[in-house]
Amino acid sequence: MANNDKILIRQTIDGVAVDPPLSSRGSNGGAASSRRGETTAVVGKRRRPKPDRFLWGIYLALLFISVIELFSASSSEVSGSNVYEPLIRHCIFLGIGLVLVIWLQSIHFGYFSRFASTMAILSLVLLVISSFFGAEINGAQRAIRIAGFTIQPPEIVKLTVIIWLATILGKNQRPGGVSTFAVIKVAVIVVVFAGILWINGLTNTILMMGVSICMFLIGGIQWKKLLAVAVVYGVAAGMLWAVKYVGGTSTEFDSAGGVPVEQTSDLGRHHTQKGRVQRYLEGVNPADPIDDFNRQVIFAKMAQANGGIFGQGPGNSRENARLPLAFSDYIYSIVVEDTGFVGGVLLLLLYLLLLGRAGSVAYKCNRAFPAFLIMGCAVLIVFQALVHMAIVTGLFPVSGQPLPFISKGGTSVVVMSMAIGIMLSVSRFAVTSTDKRANQAELDALPEDMQAANYANQD
Repeated sequence: MANNDKILIRQTIDGVAVDPPLSSRGSNGGAASSRRGETTAVVGKRRRPKPDRFLWGIYLALLFISVIELFSASSSEVSGSNVYEPLIRHCIFLGIGLVLVIWLQSIHFGYFSRFASTMAILSLVLLVISSFFGAEINGAQRAIRIAGFTIQPPEIVKLTVIIWLATILGKNQRPGGVSTFAVIKVAVIVVVFAGILWINGLTNTILMMGVSICMFLIGGIQWKKLLAVAVVYGVAAGMLWAVKYVGGTSTEFDSAGGVPVEQTSDLGRHHTQKGRVQRYLEGVNPADPIDDFNRQVIFAKMAQANGGIFGQGPGNSRENARLPLAFSDYIYSIVVEDTGFVGGVLLLLLYLLLLGRAGSVAYKCNRAFPAFLIMGCAVLIVFQALVHMAIVTGLFPVSGQPLPFISKGGTSVVVMSMAIGIMLSVSRFAVTSTDKRANQAELDALPEDMQAANYANQD
């Protein structure tokens, strides 16, 4: 073939078109490049990257369970005119979440790092506004109402901070683990955000600290640094717990039932948290009279006991009408009552399978950032699910923590769906092969400071 007849051949690897070396273009390479749009040929069949089908399957399974169990648990909210109204509202948010998942999975994961710090700071601003000027829900000032919609910034903060932490750790991954600078920066960010979260929710604070520690472990942090971080977190938590009251009195409602309790006003919900811990340590006995403080715990235990091994069947829950917040903070007890011990364990395994599959994808990633990103999102979802289950089964003190995708709550559903979309983006675009062209294409798609290798998968 003569030089003037040569055309530019482009190979497609993992869906990314890669030009061959200039030396293979011949002397007429420049002219061929100018006609790229008309004379480009693709070697073989073009292979588009596809998101992980297992992650998709787990997500769709959770949506299916959510529709069934939310309808079963919403009898206390059912209106006489429209028994399907709670389900319709929930399905609308599930649909919005599904659209976000489809959209985010088509975006290269590298774009998320560009806006990580900005989004985290904006979510912090929303969190501060909701903590001091927001609407009160279940005794806590944690929401913002806009045009008839309720936004819960604590849910948004958890995801934005995880993306920011993944960005920082991805930039500072070293062969020996995470750099000291990254450890200090992440610890400071977590303490600052946790301090604001502490005002309206102890559980979210613990959750954020726990997820950040897991991300440190994923990055191979040295044990001395990890111990130092744990000490910093412990000191920070102790200082927050020791914050004294600012004076005056206020009326606070415990979400366990809603009885007003006159108390000294403090920064946050110190008395509520302390009372819950105290009641948790004292335990609940069958002979205890049911009051507004132990109502949630007692009826949740009744629901689980009524479920037995195989459950009463979806829609046959007996306690959903008596259990406050059965559709949100205590929906796992309705799941167990409907499907029994077997159904409760299977749902638990479904979340653990999500974590395991994310770990498999992360281990194969050649770059550190996508590995941190997918694992951070997975740990956030699974940890929140485990905390919810632990609260419902009595392993943790009473607190408000939705079960991801299952509990009613627009902000939670949307945020967790975005986390799934980000995970699917990583599974779709992160290079997991040893092909030099594919690796070079991935490096070209990432900023220079985000090109640290994932040393976990290197022997």
